[in-house]
Amino acid sequence: MRTLIIAPNWIGDAVMAQPLLKLLRAAKPDQHIVALAPAWVAPVLHAMPEIDRVFATQLAHGKLQWRARRDFASALRREHFTHAFVLPNSLKSALIPWLAGIPKRIGYQGEMRWGLLNHRLAPPDPAMPMARRYLALAGELGIKLPATLQIPRLQVSADDMFAVREQFGLETGTPLFALCPGAEFGPAKRWPSAHYAQLANLLLEQHPTARILLLGGPGDAAIAEQIRTQTRHPEQLLQLAGQTTLAQAIALLATVDAVVSNDSGLMHVAAALQKPQAAIFGSSDPRHTPPLSSKAEILWLHTQCSPCFARTCPLGHLRCLNDLTPASVATAVGLALAGASHAPGAL
Repeated sequence: MRTLIIAPNWIGDAVMAQPLLKLLRAAKPDQHIVALAPAWVAPVLHAMPEIDRVFATQLAHGKLQWRARRDFASALRREHFTHAFVLPNSLKSALIPWLAGIPKRIGYQGEMRWGLLNHRLAPPDPAMPMARRYLALAGELGIKLPATLQIPRLQVSADDMFAVREQFGLETGTPLFALCPGAEFGPAKRWPSAHYAQLANLLLEQHPTARILLLGGPGDAAIAEQIRTQTRHPEQLLQLAGQTTLAQAIALLATVDAVVSNDSGLMHVAAALQKPQAAIFGSSDPRHTPPLSSKAEILWLHTQCSPCFARTCPLGHLRCLNDLTPASVATAVGLALAGASHAPGAL
């Protein structure tokens, strides 16, 4: 059995696909599992022990790129895959397995995919957690779905962790915290930079010798620098947003003592690395995409207007995030570090 996984296009979604991979591997341990993933997501798949190989693509989000997809399909045809799981819902994502002639192509009905998929599931309940949504696809192979979800686990080698600390001048034994102030979807998922700066002050009061890493993509660099300059001890904050690859960011997260983030891809990475974390939710819903970790403290005010799932606050006040105090987040970090956080909800 040779299985191709068409991976999600977003970091967090890729992490939440791992319970499906765990189930497939457990059902048939000797199968060969290969993931096809966008280059910006591929490092997450590389950190999953269930995957034997990752093909990283340069396919642009939202574009058909017919010739490139046809060329990938031609290469995959020589791999003789027997099954393909198409995790995104777009028509484009189903083209490569179809062009490659993979006999069993499994996914949700999605975007007009009749013919492209020959095992189509009806659209799931929108309230179904994302990890459960992916896991349900395994039922098409007659695999019994577990009552309890296996939580995602990413693996980073000790050598990679040592190398990344050396590269960024982080001494062994120094307490490390990571702040991830970005969120790709929009401002309604971003806790204010002034709050992050005050949180950094509180963490450094409690841990005077600590270093605080600011992690994220290039689009988060300005916010991260704003946080650094607003703190009382900017020299103890290292602005790395936009300065690392995703693989380096994953390795850095594997080395830190605790993580604070918005609802973002790095939040899910931190959870899968089993890091103590405080996860901040505003316009989105932690019941749908929670950090799957017993070491996560979820902070969600659940104001009357949330979750609205908007990119920007439609009411203009952003109370769901503005009213969440740095002191309460610092308390959550302390609880996570002490191991007092609750287990993740049943999914």
